[in-house]
Amino acid sequence: MTNINVLDPGASPLDYYGYELRRLREAAGLTQRQLGEIINYTASLVGQIETARKLPTQEFSERVDAALGTGGLLSRLVGLVMRSQLPGWFQQAAELEGKALEIGTFQTHMIHGLLQTEPYVRAVLGVLDQDNLDDRTAVRLARQRIFDKEEQPIFWMILNEGALYSEIGGREIMREQLAHLASFENNPRINVQVLPFSAGEHAGLQGSFTTFRFISDPTIVYTEGYGTGHPTANPDTVKECSLRYDHLQAAALSIKDSAELIRRVMEERHGEQLA
Repeated sequence: MTNINVLDPGASPLDYYGYELRRLREAAGLTQRQLGEIINYTASLVGQIETARKLPTQEFSERVDAALGTGGLLSRLVGLVMRSQLPGWFQQAAELEGKALEIGTFQTHMIHGLLQTEPYVRAVLGVLDQDNLDDRTAVRLARQRIFDKEEQPIFWMILNEGALYSEIGGREIMREQLAHLASFENNPRINVQVLPFSAGEHAGLQGSFTTFRFISDPTIVYTEGYGTGHPTANPDTVKECSLRYDHLQAAALSIKDSAELIRRVMEERHGEQLA
């Protein structure tokens, strides 16, 4: 157990957050219980966050900032804290997500993390590992806050049709997940296209990949293996994957037709079944 008296703010972003939370609370002359009452959280939770035993949420941070008049300090820190809790091999990809002007991804069998619902995330992350599932789920969902930025990225996802049929988490969870995907039909900055079975052989047969484009930096191509991430700015790789992505977009259904297919699969495959 971490001792608050020896908490090192330089040890990690989580430790720094806890150190700052305690410093700000004490500067305001409040006990953990008093702060908890103001922000409608328990004193125990405040204490756990101050001692780096519990991850803070965005809501918690915003409430503390409002209560203590911090100027949004903790709300700005929480993103850094969440990113630091991602697997080490994925942290660079998360940084690319946060900086990219445009993200384009092709997914063969699973919906991209930036568009996953909470129950879907829990189902995916819970396979073979239920440890700290609440925190790991919160950390993945925190990546989606890039869409709340004033300058949010343009996001394109081409999804293999087969991913619509997989009952990840069960029928109800998939129904909710597909409804979430269909809700982006008229959002010009979050675009979903389905690559139908009828496309046959296609340019993405070698697997999923993601491209990150920036204002001035080189384009990055990112691929994954088991427990590994592979970002590269190699011009030949970027050129090849960009060509593959263009062909995948040409073979995919339009945004409107994709949304219609998603809704149809949602009802026919994942809807309520009569006995």
